[in-house]
Order: sequence, then structure tokens, then C-alpha cells
Amino acid sequence: MHASVPAPAAPGRLLQRLLLLWIMALLAGCASQQRLSEVRDFAAKAPTLSSYTDLSQRYRDTWQREQPYLTPAADAREKPIDAKRRDAYPDFIAIHHAVVTYMRALGALAGGEQFDMQDQIKATAEGIKAWPDAGITERHVNAYAGLARLLARLVGGREQDRAVQTMLRDGYEPMQASLDAMSTVLRHYDKTHDNERAIVLGMLDVETPFADNPRDRLLAVLAKAHRQDKAAEYRLLGLRHTAAARHVNDIQMQHQALARDYGIAPSTMRVASPPTPSMNPPATAGATP
Repeated sequence: MHASVPAPAAPGRLLQRLLLLWIMALLAGCASQQRLSEVRDFAAKAPTLSSYTDLSQRYRDTWQREQPYLTPAADAREKPIDAKRRDAYPDFIAIHHAVVTYMRALGALAGGEQFDMQDQIKATAEGIKAWPDAGITERHVNAYAGLARLLARLVGGREQDRAVQTMLRDGYEPMQASLDAMSTVLRHYDKTHDNERAIVLGMLDVETPFADNPRDRLLAVLAKAHRQDKAAEYRLLGLRHTAAARHVNDIQMQHQALARDYGIAPSTMRVASPPTPSMNPPATAGATP
């Protein structure tokens, strides 16, 4: 008894199957293109992090601005702190550079562009150190190293959607930790800014009344005008700190959303909340650096 041979599928049924497969492939391609478009939009947000570098430079130069307002004793205490700030500055900038390079590389993969990032990749090759005073721990140092390794390995990969997914999967944890490091550093900058404000405005508040006599009237007027200018400057800078922290927070949340779109389960790593604009009380003469 011979086994029965299945009859070939009817032409109409075969056509239906082919059409179904074509529709499924088309839908998958549309979903892929939508994800890639979202990745490109995410990468285009890299310039919003530029205020971090500006605030880093201001943090580095804190002592230069404070010095005219410091007593000799306070100036002596501030000098070693200034040296630590200048030593830490390159590492703080390196974290930003790694984050932005990751975003640009991700955007390049999503766009299918052939563009050479070797110079930028090389800039991330040197490691950074921990800076406990500013909140930069070994976790952040390891995250920076992880981003550097990932960038060196994946740049130039051309299997577009798969390369993007791989980069998101392997880069998720170090990218989130690096953004957390930026949030931590920005909070440190904000505290330093508040302290500088207290020193400068405190000195002006103490010294100006002593010049308020007929002979020193012009000096008193100039001092009061200078005090108003400095108060306005510090208020605007406080808002810049808040905006910079919010931009980092937005990038963290968008990065998490991309990971979810690609089926990568985000970890429980926290997203730092941006600080509210500081409502500082009037500075006092007792402020110390």
C-alpha cells in the first residue's frame, strides 16, 4: 500500500500565502523604518547637551571669579579646591563626549550613513577616574569604559536595524549610567554655583553699607549696581543649571523608550529628576568656599 502524496496547493491558495507573506514583510519593514526614524530623532537631540560643557567650563573657573571677593584665609582654602576642579574637568568633559559620540554613532547606524568616526572613537579610548567629591563613582567609570568598548566594536556595522538593536542592547546600561553621571555632576555644579553666589553677594552685602557716606557716595552707588548685576547673573545661571539637568533627564527617558521599542527590557536604573530652579535666600557674610 503506497503512502498518499499530498496534492499541490491550489494556485489561488498559494497566491494568498505569498500575498500574506508580502504583507507581513511590508509591515515589518514599516515598523523597522519607524524605529529607525525614532532613533535618528533621538540622535538629533545630542546638541541639547551642549550646555553641560559650558557649565563645566564655568565650574572649572570658579576660583577666578571668586578671588576678588575672598578673604586671604578663604583664598588659601580655595586654592587646593581649585586644583581639584581643574584635574577633574577633563574627565567630566570626557563623559559628555562619550554620550554624544554614542548618540551620533546610533544615528549614523539608523541612517545607514557611511561616515568616519574614528577620531571621535579614539577620543574615548583613555579612561577616566572616579571623583567621589563630585559624585563620580567606579560605576560611572566602568560605564564610560563600556561605552568606549562598544563604540570601538560596532562603528562601521552595516546591518542597519540589527546593528541599532545590538548597540541599544549593549549600550543601554553604560549609556544610562553615563547620563546618570552627568546628572550627578550637574548637581555638584549647582551646589558650587550656590556657594559662589553666597560668597560674592555676602561680601557685597557686608561691605557696601560701610561705603554709604557722603564722601564714598559714588562708590556705594557702583557697589549697589554691581550687586544687582551679580544677583541677576546668578539667577539666570541657576535657570541654566535647571535646564541642563532637564535635558539630560529627557535624553535618559528617550533612550529608555527606544530600548522598549526594540524589545530590550530596561533595568531598574533610576532616572535622575531635574532640580527645580533654586530659590536661594539672601547670601550672608558667613559663607565659606
